[in-house]
Amino acid sequence: MRERKPPHEALHQGPAALPALPACVHYAGAERHLRKALDLQAAMGPRFDIAGDCEDGAPVGGERAHAQMIAGLVASTANRHGRFGARVHDVLHHATDAEIDALVGIAGDRLAFLALPKARGASDVAAFLARVDAARARHGVRRSIPVSVLIETPGAVREACAIAALPGIVSLDFGTLDYVSAHQGAIALSAMESPGQFDHALLHRAKAEVAAAALAHGVVPAHGVTRALDDPEQAHADARRARDEFGFLRMWSIHPSQIEPIVGAFAPHAGEIAEAVAVLAAAQDADWAPLAVGGKLHDRASYRYFWSLLTRAEATGAAVPDTARAWLAAAAASRA
Repeated sequence: MRERKPPHEALHQGPAALPALPACVHYAGAERHLRKALDLQAAMGPRFDIAGDCEDGAPVGGERAHAQMIAGLVASTANRHGRFGARVHDVLHHATDAEIDALVGIAGDRLAFLALPKARGASDVAAFLARVDAARARHGVRRSIPVSVLIETPGAVREACAIAALPGIVSLDFGTLDYVSAHQGAIALSAMESPGQFDHALLHRAKAEVAAAALAHGVVPAHGVTRALDDPEQAHADARRARDEFGFLRMWSIHPSQIEPIVGAFAPHAGEIAEAVAVLAAAQDADWAPLAVGGKLHDRASYRYFWSLLTRAEATGAAVPDTARAWLAAAAASRA
């Protein structure tokens, strides 16, 4: 009997897989908040990333020491899952090189990512990548360090495709608050939160362009924050709108209570998972030829869609049937 190929082998002809990033990235600056996030991550597993904030979270004049503190946490045994990165200052800030040097020098082998804020365009990002590479060479770090770029200026939105095409970029993170602020009052303050952040014409256009640019270049589009710190339901609702209406696959958290709602919002529903398994199992039985399931045509396009849905389910901790678990385990083993 001919061996049936699992999805990860049969569907390799599709577009390159997106970087395997958790659906939530939690930003914090203070050491006690970062340690609390590490404890939560140890309990939940790598269902969310942690980002140590060297930009807004750093005391003025103490930027290097702050970066060293974050780097020490990244390099520590408390970082059990290796999903801990850091945001530095923008390319024009006087402390940026010192922050890069501290983070790469102390924790270059374990940094999950570096995040660059306030890029004005692709040239800023290219310059930042060169500075990171120089720090890697200086400290003998052989692995590449993934980079997330915060898209929060009109120029960065205009050049989003060029930024996403640069080597080493894993996500484009749309910063709603700074994008509104960059328009110098032309966009009302109400557009910093829902529903304005989704419905205002300039925000709607910018978010759609950033998500499209990221996905076109195999990069993860990430949505910005929910300002309401004491309203987890709002964080969940914002995440669902970002996911369902704009195609974002990741979102920022700025309070521990937001993490679970964001992760849950990006998780596929049980019905979607059941449909994905049914279609992929039938396709596997048919040697991945086109077929009809429930009166609807399915071929490799829908097979790839359902396979990506199952990988997203796994990343968000959603329950999947044994059949899907076996496929996902085989895919993981092939990458090891």
